[in-house]
Amino acid sequence: MAATWLKRAVKTAASNEETARTVAAEMIAAIEAGGEAAARDYALRLDRWEGPIVVDDAAIDRVLSSVPAQAREDIDAAIENVRRFALAQRDSVRDFAVEISPGVTAGQRMVPVDCVGAYVPTGRYAHIASAYMGIATAKAAGVRHVVACSAPYRGGPIHPLVLYAMHRAGADTILTLGGVQAIASLAFGLFSGRRADVIVGPGNKFVAEAKRMLFGRVGIDVFAGPSEVAVIADATADAEIVAADLVGQAEHGHESPAWLIALDRGLAEAVMARVPGLIAALPPTAREAAEAAWRDWGEVVVCDSREEAARVSDDYASEHLEVHAADLGWWRERLINYGSLFLGEETTVAFGDKCSGPNHVLPTKAAARYSAGLSVHKFLKPLTWQQATREGAKRLGEITARISRLEGMEAHARTAELRLAKYWPGHNLPLGEPVEA
Repeated sequence: MAATWLKRAVKTAASNEETARTVAAEMIAAIEAGGEAAARDYALRLDRWEGPIVVDDAAIDRVLSSVPAQAREDIDAAIENVRRFALAQRDSVRDFAVEISPGVTAGQRMVPVDCVGAYVPTGRYAHIASAYMGIATAKAAGVRHVVACSAPYRGGPIHPLVLYAMHRAGADTILTLGGVQAIASLAFGLFSGRRADVIVGPGNKFVAEAKRMLFGRVGIDVFAGPSEVAVIADATADAEIVAADLVGQAEHGHESPAWLIALDRGLAEAVMARVPGLIAALPPTAREAAEAAWRDWGEVVVCDSREEAARVSDDYASEHLEVHAADLGWWRERLINYGSLFLGEETTVAFGDKCSGPNHVLPTKAAARYSAGLSVHKFLKPLTWQQATREGAKRLGEITARISRLEGMEAHARTAELRLAKYWPGHNLPLGEPVEA
């Protein structure tokens, strides 16, 4: 088996990370020390926002009344799809109890975290879909309070359609904050009085670094990088559609990789010939982003077998993975490393980005090798419990005392020995040799 690259990326995922790390660290330290005043100062300096941070009910009501009917209908339909999928995920995990051995019962309770911070990016685009991906999913998991943040839109308040989506998805508190100052405020409980247990949502490299640095003090969804797409395509694929789907994700930003894994050289060359024209036809903002992304990060590889194509795809572990090839069932069963899988020409990544149901917050930078996208499971803690009868404690006590003493942990052994002495005075159970040293 062999793979031949027709186009290689000229940049790597590590490009420019150091600057983001330095900036995020300085800002987090300043906000932790200076509290809300420091966060407000960053909002003024970076986003030119001097209005209220907390969005009140009156402001929300004004926005609700201004949203066009078609936009309401579309956003509400998308929220419902995301909610239905998230509720199905919630139903896939359950509480249980099982008798491990006579007299010993153990179980699991799926308990949602108390407070979630949902970050909704706003910059080059108004990311309406990111609002409900985090908020609606958290609510489906049973989270009691969601604090949602989004940046001022071009110097003004939160984009009205983003605010509408945040509200309709179920946000309990909405803050006009973006960037590192938003992530730090969510982590430290600024403006809302509630520290987030988990912070979710995509963002730029500064947001990603802030989440990385705060991980441990709070939970996070993924260590996110720029959006990625890979397309596996054989000779049956439509080169125009494949090229359009690569460009469709490249418009996310200047550092968004787009990878084509082709099983036919003619198809690969046709796609490469078509991409520049599709980029040139975009409006200026998207054109600039997609042009840089394809030039610096795009790759095209031709594989001589579907097994080799699957191996290459799993090495990429792409955030989004489309398959435009025969025998979709084989690919679905064979592929193992991806954030979300889109099977067949009829199923573009953009459907998942906006409204199909599965979450669009997904692992990047090959993190799909060991993690998955945002789901209700991120907000649920599988808490275990156990209970023993006196008869059950007899057998557990024997084993615990002996293993503890083999490990040299005498205090552990004595907690078991004490119970055995109380419940079965005068017993003659073998409990191991007490630890002397």
